[in-house]
Amino acid sequence: MLVNIHDAKTNFSKLINQVLKGDDIIIARDGKPVARLVAYSAKVNERHGGQLRGLINISTDFDAPLPEDLLQLFYKDEK
Repeated sequence: MLVNIHDAKTNFSKLINQVLKGDDIIIARDGKPVARLVAYSAKVNERHGGQLRGLINISTDFDAPLPEDLLQLFYKDEK
């Protein structure tokens, strides 16, 4: 459905109801389409893991305690 800007402003609520029923509304200025009014639908992207498999190497001791000299750098003001 093609609607000029003035009519779109005047009948906005009615146009929204039409859009919710599945209609596409084209808004025109001087008879030339400038915008399209369509129902909003949230785009949901499924997350799939493993994209970086083989690109990242995690050391087997990544969760080992830090060396004492490095810990001192973090906690020197607390002692």
